[in-house]
Amino acid sequence: MSATIRFPEIRTELPGPNAKRILEGDRQYVSPSYTRSFPLVIERGWGAMIEDVDGNVFLDCNAGVAVCATGHAHPKVVDAISRQASQFIHFAAADYYYPQLVQLGEKLQAATPGKHEKRVHFGNSGAEAVEAAVKIAKYATRREKFIGFYGAFHGRTLGALSFTASKAAQRRGFGRQLLDVTHIPYAHCKRCAYGQQVETCHVECLSVIEDVLFKTTVPPEEVAAIVVEPVLGEGGYIVPPRKFFDQLNYLRDKYGILIIADEVQSGMGRTGRMFACEHFDFVPDIITIAKGIASGLPLSATVARSELMSWHAGAHASTFGGNPVAIAASLATFELLETGLLKNCQLMGDYFIAGLRGLREKFPKHLGDVRGLGLMIGAEIVEGSSSGRANVKLRDKILLECFRRGLVILGCGESALRFSPPLVIDRDQIDCALGILDESMSAAISS
Repeated sequence: MSATIRFPEIRTELPGPNAKRILEGDRQYVSPSYTRSFPLVIERGWGAMIEDVDGNVFLDCNAGVAVCATGHAHPKVVDAISRQASQFIHFAAADYYYPQLVQLGEKLQAATPGKHEKRVHFGNSGAEAVEAAVKIAKYATRREKFIGFYGAFHGRTLGALSFTASKAAQRRGFGRQLLDVTHIPYAHCKRCAYGQQVETCHVECLSVIEDVLFKTTVPPEEVAAIVVEPVLGEGGYIVPPRKFFDQLNYLRDKYGILIIADEVQSGMGRTGRMFACEHFDFVPDIITIAKGIASGLPLSATVARSELMSWHAGAHASTFGGNPVAIAASLATFELLETGLLKNCQLMGDYFIAGLRGLREKFPKHLGDVRGLGLMIGAEIVEGSSSGRANVKLRDKILLECFRRGLVILGCGESALRFSPPLVIDRDQIDCALGILDESMSAAISS
């Protein structure tokens, strides 16, 4: 099928016959712990489009969960991967040297927030980046306690899982949390846990740390770090106000607590800036990066102030972290972001959000808050009014109706639709997505 196709073409029932055979094998051989919202079995992709094993073509507004930032199989990324693979594929950065590692380290030094000197630890996934950040914080401060947020997702490895507070299913069956983490509500201003209004609040979602936690259960001198997503990801694509970051700065300065910014999902151009922290002029002490960093290849980075990453040799390492092929993809990804995709993300993000807010006028009782930065967009599905209760059942119906019509999106938070398309998406494709969403909402509401 031609890679010039730019809109969905559904040719069989879903799932098709080839997909059904693969789904049967998946049920037999693959861990049942994976979460799948619908039976999509991909064969190949190009740009913002994907084709399944039965020849059905879908418009991808999820990008492999915000990973394929430069689109599927971008020629420049593919070429970079091919050239590096023809030279050498692996040589263990934990034990040997190669120039690619230094190249990307230097790039991350310049691209991440703050002009201070930094060092980089390379891993393979977001969870690994978080694990490294937590170890750095403990090592540098010699403190044991942490503060995190409800709704946050930081990974499923046991250390990262101590911070993850998105869904009970992610913790069920694994006993008590490994690390000493106290969770508090995130700055979800439309549904403030403290009943405040953003225009007049005193950032109660953070002042509770000083006013309550430090006076009762969490001695401030024992807190190593606050771990925060600059834009809450799995918890609903929620954008906090600037004063949230001002309060984080206050706590850091007063108590010597490090701030770890988890930019695994919001980083690498997803919000229209290279990193979401930049929207708020916020400079974290440690930043975690993965997902879009290598356009789909497994790579992560934990970037910290140089004086923090001063641990001894052998303190932390990874056999595959900093793989040269993944680094080649990452350097190509940075080039593409800096030469057009960041700007496209800004423009298309504004256009997409405006279109979703226009749909809210048609569905005032079912489409609530539409929020986001760049192409990290959430749209709340509600019950009764635009500020009504979360409607999970309707949200899940809408996801399935979109899939049947060739639009790939996922949910997030309690009842939000998540839009995180490749940053190469264009206006015509967004119009197509909005049209399919319109039809899907009508079908789901009437069913």
